[in-house]
Amino acid sequence: MIIMIQGTKGQKSNACGAKPVLSGIRIYDFGGLCKKRPGGHSVKSSVANQGEEEKISVEEGRTEMEYISDETQLRTAMPLMNTPYTPGKALDAVEQMEDEDSRRMARAEYYYFSGCPERAAEIAEEYLTHGDIALRLSACWIYAYSCLSLDRITGARQAMAQVRATVESVDENTPQIYRAYAACIALGANVLLHLPVPEELPDGKKFLPLLPPGLRLFGLYVQAHHAYLQQQYGNCIGIAETALSIESTLYPIPTIYLHLVATMGYINLRQTDKAREHLLEAWDIARPDGMIEAFGEHHGLLGGMLEAVLRKDYPDDFKWIIDVTYRFSAGWRKIHNPDTGHQVADDLTTMEFTIAMLAARGWSNKEIGAHLNISPNTVKMHISSVLRRLDIPTRKDLKKFMLE
Repeated sequence: MIIMIQGTKGQKSNACGAKPVLSGIRIYDFGGLCKKRPGGHSVKSSVANQGEEEKISVEEGRTEMEYISDETQLRTAMPLMNTPYTPGKALDAVEQMEDEDSRRMARAEYYYFSGCPERAAEIAEEYLTHGDIALRLSACWIYAYSCLSLDRITGARQAMAQVRATVESVDENTPQIYRAYAACIALGANVLLHLPVPEELPDGKKFLPLLPPGLRLFGLYVQAHHAYLQQQYGNCIGIAETALSIESTLYPIPTIYLHLVATMGYINLRQTDKAREHLLEAWDIARPDGMIEAFGEHHGLLGGMLEAVLRKDYPDDFKWIIDVTYRFSAGWRKIHNPDTGHQVADDLTTMEFTIAMLAARGWSNKEIGAHLNISPNTVKMHISSVLRRLDIPTRKDLKKFMLE
């Protein structure tokens, strides 16, 4: 399917055992963008301890085609993302999966998206060299993102290198759906982590229609995010809202991401009421299962909307999201910009970071104050603190530090 559009409070323990937890198109052509091992024996992967130049090899003794020769055994990449369920029933959806490996991978997804990267990485690490492409790609994606939050930058880079190697290894003998998975994951790494992808990556028109609904929605989120990075905010919103409008069945995880990218687009068009609507939609879907990681991933890009919408009414949940934000943003910026990322991630409070992001986009102190429900003088005070902490001479120099 090709979509064409015109751009335009309670507390409980979460999956980690921590408190608090959340209370109760245009289609682009991306062709140019660009521990227990199954089988019963325990194996500890050495990925986290390997040098930067070392490579991860596919599980010994099995070829990829042995895993995929029987079409009935083809697995789904990111199985929880591809599962429709009622918010609050994510773990039930995981436990109902019949395939043991898919169930374990879905559990790793649940741990990651609910802010438990340690537990997610522990499971995903077991599958980094698995012979099944869907499991291997899922594991690499979850492990890489978990490593960003755990400050394991070498592990994140190696997992993404394995994604690239997997994409390069697929050929005409690889089932078409697995080629689509590889293209989707590689494109996501390119757009979201700014990592290179193989030159022969299929464009979106070819692989998006092949994906199951949940991954297709996530692929559309990636396209919307790409439009956002290109400052095509109308197209960003159009892709996200069209994807949401055609979703007849709720796939909570990609739906959360689509609402968040729409929030980002509307903030940059300074349509804060629309931005607030999308953020609250994402929040209502995420909070029953504690799916907070997406909010931490997008904190800076949400332009103070979390502070404006959630801080007052959900102070404990907001604090937990900010804890996730600090962990994720520090790792992400080491990958994205190692020269300035440490300074920005470590030296600013979340409020200072939010204000600096908005100021770098050209917002006035009055506009920022109205957006965050603080006075212009308070905004001015925070900007002065940012300039001092980052050793920046003037406000106009903020933009090169405040990375998108």
